[in-house]
Amino acid sequence: MAILSDNWIRDKATNEGMIEPFVEAQRRDGVISYGVSSFGYDARVADEFKIFTNVDSAVVDPKNFDGKSLVDRQTDVCIIPPNSFALARTVEYFRIPEDVLVICLGKSTYARCGIIVNVTPLEPGWEGHVTLEFSNTTPLPAKIYANEGACQFLFLKGNERPEVTYADRAGKYMGQRGVTLPRL
Repeated sequence: MAILSDNWIRDKATNEGMIEPFVEAQRRDGVISYGVSSFGYDARVADEFKIFTNVDSAVVDPKNFDGKSLVDRQTDVCIIPPNSFALARTVEYFRIPEDVLVICLGKSTYARCGIIVNVTPLEPGWEGHVTLEFSNTTPLPAKIYANEGACQFLFLKGNERPEVTYADRAGKYMGQRGVTLPRL
């Protein structure tokens, strides 16, 4: 398995729509960086957030998720309460080639502030907005800046197309748009 370069990412994004919208430049003054990097793509977080709350004393159950455990916010700056959690999504829509697996790592700017970004792998053949999970591990409120960099995606080329892709098995998160809650 090889990690794929900026040239490969640029080609797939501009010629095959792998990342839309695709951003070339990465550095900007006063903004958490986003765009293509040497061996990855730094994606932006959109301005749609779902923040966990305990107002209704809901129980978080992945088999029977209750949307009442979240409050919706559309904002340029999301404030995650201390030791809490928020869901968001990427600005970019991804279309993953059938012989590629994508893994995601959080940006160091957020990690150094105690904010952890989690994303499960993007499987071969999957497409959609990526749901981002932000954990505020600090005892203080934490800010997430919409339309700025949130995480970096690394593209790994497999030795061949898998027997069954995410699209082939009609995965439950295929084609998701917006912030997508757990499904069973």
